Amino acid sequence: MKRILLLASLVVMGLTVTTVIAQNTSNMALLGGENTVFDTSESAFTNPLPLLSDEELAQFELGDEGFERIWLDEEGLGPVFNAVSCESCHVEDGRGRPPAFVGETGTGLLFRLAINQQDANGFTLPDAIHGGQFQDDAIQGVAPEGTIRISYQEISGTYADGTPYTLNQPIYDLTNLNYGSFHSLTTFSPRLAGQMIGLGLLEAIPEETLFALADPNDMDGDGISGRLNMVWDVTANTFSIGRFGWKANQPNLLQQSAGAFNGDIGITSSLFPQQPCTDVQACFDMVRNGRNEQGRNGRNGRGGNRRNNQNNNGQNNTVNIIEVTDEELALVTFYSSTLAVPAQRNANDPQVQQGQALFETANCSSCHITTIETGIHDSIPALSNQTIHPYTDLLLHDMGDDLADGQIDFQASGREWRTPPLWGIGLFEEVNGYAFYLHDGRAETLEEAIIWHGGEAQASRDAFLNMTAAERNALIAFLQSL
Repeated sequence: MKRILLLASLVVMGLTVTTVIAQNTSNMALLGGENTVFDTSESAFTNPLPLLSDEELAQFELGDEGFERIWLDEEGLGPVFNAVSCESCHVEDGRGRPPAFVGETGTGLLFRLAINQQDANGFTLPDAIHGGQFQDDAIQGVAPEGTIRISYQEISGTYADGTPYTLNQPIYDLTNLNYGSFHSLTTFSPRLAGQMIGLGLLEAIPEETLFALADPNDMDGDGISGRLNMVWDVTANTFSIGRFGWKANQPNLLQQSAGAFNGDIGITSSLFPQQPCTDVQACFDMVRNGRNEQGRNGRNGRGGNRRNNQNNNGQNNTVNIIEVTDEELALVTFYSSTLAVPAQRNANDPQVQQGQALFETANCSSCHITTIETGIHDSIPALSNQTIHPYTDLLLHDMGDDLADGQIDFQASGREWRTPPLWGIGLFEEVNGYAFYLHDGRAETLEEAIIWHGGEAQASRDAFLNMTAAERNALIAFLQSL
């Protein structure tokens, strides 16, 4: 047992921070190591690392402002986009959700588009008309790329004890296309915005640790063959280990943040200076048309400070300018790196402890690794040398046909997904008022999420299906405690 600090509602510089209310808590319950906080409210995911200095807390606050900033048309939004801020998708630094109705935007569910061919750096080629991401919103005077429609087909089954269950298979339709049809080879990958907690701790895990966890040829014969995704680091100009994103397609949080600014909000940066629209769509014309439409409505137009790049035919088809500065991007990245992890709840409850034992017995912990040590973080000392319990190996695993999207992503196949961390999973509903699990939010309960597992996780899924009702309840209680 370790004597630690409880989180109380003390406010410093507008931030909730730890104070000295002591409690005996097991080391395993300190999911974020010394950077664990004790908060079970709707703000549970919004706390800074307790070990940050006063100067770093000031950076955290500035980064929070950038994360919550709502971008306006004249500031660089779009011209086509999915959301107007980081907070739009990660409400209270939590998870997104599928749209509740046709045409709803900014929910945190997006679609990656790709033709399964890769360039020299491993990037998958985008759809020629709609690019690498489907944008279902746009600035005034510009048409969005289209509308997302989701319907569901019920799939019924039974546990070994005869208890029935129902899954909802999503059926996606990207319709009302305003710029033309998709290429016949385009693949569609729905991806839901994930919780933001503990990302800096995951970034601080040493490379050698991840190489040691990888077992691409299943040399130990346990049926689990986790693989590293080696992805292109645009700043280092080389391949690096992918750690972030549903397919581990981003090497670090700086590139993850810059990619989200660009693909989700339509904001360019020094890492990704091109607008998220294709030559077919003609970015400059879209901006100019939006500006004219705004002028007719008495609003200040955007685009006046943009450079018009012309091709040899004189067609205005690209806009290339930096809209979020390196300093602003660094602050948002710092914020994303320094969100603390809430502690496990009810760790001493007998049912929770039974569930943890069943989690091990069912071999769930082969991918959802319980304990990892961080190394030395180059710029944030608070992240260094921490014993954490993220319940992930950050590796790619074949999850079977039912969850396959058919889309390659660097070295990830169309059946592979990165193991998502489980810390905070029991607080999703408290933080966001809903709980949707898996890469596309198809599962509304943890039971459904487990049953969708296939491929390398098939044996663990079958073990769950064969448990008694009391055992299943115990396993879910354990997950809910994280």
